[in-house]
Amino acid sequence: MDTNGMSFNPADGSGILGVAPVNKETANEGVAGSQGNIPQSVPGITATVGADKEALESSYYGEDLLNNIFEISNELYLEMRNTDTGVEEDHLTIIKLLTDLGRRLVNADRASFWRIDNEEGKIWTVSSTATGKIEIPIGTGMVGKALAEGRTLVTNDPYHDPFFNPEVDRKTGYVTRSILVMPITNSRGEFIGAYQVINKLDGDGKFNMRRDCKRLSLAAFICSLTLESELFLADAERDRLTKVRNRIGFYHDFGVRYGNGIDRRGNAGGSMIMCDIDHFKAVNDTYGHNAGDAVLRHVAAMLESNVRKDDVVYRWGGEEFIILLSDTDLDGAAATAEKVRAAIEASECVFEGTTINVTMSFGCGVIDPAHTAEENIAVADRRLYVAKESGRNRVVKEG
Repeated sequence: MDTNGMSFNPADGSGILGVAPVNKETANEGVAGSQGNIPQSVPGITATVGADKEALESSYYGEDLLNNIFEISNELYLEMRNTDTGVEEDHLTIIKLLTDLGRRLVNADRASFWRIDNEEGKIWTVSSTATGKIEIPIGTGMVGKALAEGRTLVTNDPYHDPFFNPEVDRKTGYVTRSILVMPITNSRGEFIGAYQVINKLDGDGKFNMRRDCKRLSLAAFICSLTLESELFLADAERDRLTKVRNRIGFYHDFGVRYGNGIDRRGNAGGSMIMCDIDHFKAVNDTYGHNAGDAVLRHVAAMLESNVRKDDVVYRWGGEEFIILLSDTDLDGAAATAEKVRAAIEASECVFEGTTINVTMSFGCGVIDPAHTAEENIAVADRRLYVAKESGRNRVVKEG
């Protein structure tokens, strides 16, 4: 076994849900000769040569661990009671707090929580206690190796590990001395992310497989549940064909921005655009439904690329789409709709060597938070109907 770069590859499938389990046969080993990584004498504790190090560890770290868990748990409780944030913000905050909890539990300098994006072929940090967002190709780096092999990894000599990527250290001047990576799974046992802690701060600065994996597994387990919930929500609120948000996502976002029922915030301004592909049935009849799907994907991409980052595109159903625009009045919505209309008219959708041209019609309306989502939609939909009846390929903001 390599004493500088160690890994656990459990053969018996043991461990708790969401966390790559630790091999029982090697779980009691330290790293590079370390068998406890705690000082021989601790303030307030009398230690003698040959004393039970397990008991010493428990006495030394127990109260600090409980205090850290309490502090983070209290923050989590307060965050979950916060009605001013949406579900995505709640999930992100929970993961950030848990990332810091993991760092505290193992007494590391830095911690990060990563997720796999199989569609993009990347692994990226959802949360980090020190650096900004990092993206790496699947299968690269220590995190990629741990996920590819489905096992917890530790290295206490990273600069001699072929999987360690020193690029961030080169840019920032940071020195990485020790790394522990723990993959996490969803409830079906599929790997969806990983927890990484860097630079052990106590003892000899090396991670201890048994102790640190046990401690990190608490935060990693809860992170796995939170990430699975977030991924499930994101999938439920996304249109699988066009990759934009769907009707479920629209109602969620509208509720977060403007409130529902008696919870009318009334503190957010904005407008809505409802649009429809002209003569879409003719596209399906002429070129086939696969070509129609290609046109829908093309149009969705054009809509997203011609609105601001904070504006959101939704597939309402069939060939209809809705755009929610933040802090935009009626004239601003009409100007955006005209920009999108012209871009789509000038664009070409190429499907299996055939060029397909389409146009769209648009209806615009200012959102009234005192009215329901359906009532606001009815205004934009009525103006869309006027646009269709008056010749199509145009924007209507009145009527």
